[in-house]
Amino acid sequence: MRLIFSTHPLHPEADAMLRAAGDLRIASSLDSDTLIREARDAEVLIVRAPIPPVLFAVTPALRAAIRHGAGLDMIPYDAARAAGVLIANVPGANASTVAEHVFMVTLALLRRFRTMDRDLRDKGWAVGRAQSDRAVDLAGRTVGIIGMGNVGKAVFHIARYGFGLEVVANSRSPGSLPEGVRFASVDDLVTSVDILVLCCPLTPETTGLLSPERIGRMKPDAILVNVSRGAVIDDAALIEALVEGRIAGAALDVFSSQPLPSDHPYLALDNVIVTPHLAGLTQESMMRMGTGAAAEAVRVLRGELPLNLCNPEVVGHYRRRFPE
Repeated sequence: MRLIFSTHPLHPEADAMLRAAGDLRIASSLDSDTLIREARDAEVLIVRAPIPPVLFAVTPALRAAIRHGAGLDMIPYDAARAAGVLIANVPGANASTVAEHVFMVTLALLRRFRTMDRDLRDKGWAVGRAQSDRAVDLAGRTVGIIGMGNVGKAVFHIARYGFGLEVVANSRSPGSLPEGVRFASVDDLVTSVDILVLCCPLTPETTGLLSPERIGRMKPDAILVNVSRGAVIDDAALIEALVEGRIAGAALDVFSSQPLPSDHPYLALDNVIVTPHLAGLTQESMMRMGTGAAAEAVRVLRGELPLNLCNPEVVGHYRRRFPE
């Protein structure tokens, strides 16, 4: 049986697809030594956790690393390319799910849900209700989106057509912005919007994108929502701005170090909503991502190229390794 190795358990429909195609094994642990040992004979990897680069040098049968989702930062691109391993992903499978999360936490911040709920439970009706004195409407506010891939476009669609909000965006491809969104540079965008949503991939260019200087230029009543990657933000600068009230709040789903340490300053701030990297995870999105990744794995095992091939430059090397 051909070995398919997954870092995590998969949706039952995806699990069934892969077990029909080969021997599906799930990692017993996510540390590098375990991943390297257990994936040694794999032909396909399903990736939901960071993969050590050395794994690609010790898996001679490996054909493809397939991301269970869209972001490729968990797959060491250069190591896969050097080894002649295909990289694929499942773009857009959880975009609507992430966009729904963005507005859930945005409304929770604007309406002070976290502190209201706590005060109502701990201090009573009147104290909880008093949080409404500082609550504000979403209507009439401007949303700024950095990164206009599938998630950014889904956030735009809800903002514009669900809530009637003005939307400003920054993208590597300004010409691809949908009608109804205005392009702005990152520097102009951070100074002008009420709700800043980070949807960009983690790249050398976006690492530290929300720098101390840019955080310092945000409106004092602005809120930040990060569904991108933690390293896009300068954490120390953001914590300082939140503590000093120089921005109104933040909703953070991703962090530079995950899991977030139990003593992290974000956890002590009333104007911060913290979630454990689950913006894109629901029963439905797990099915879409899982079956999408499984379908790509089956294609590769049949000798085909993935539909969502992310490193086409490696195909020549790959074909030399597997001349079918």
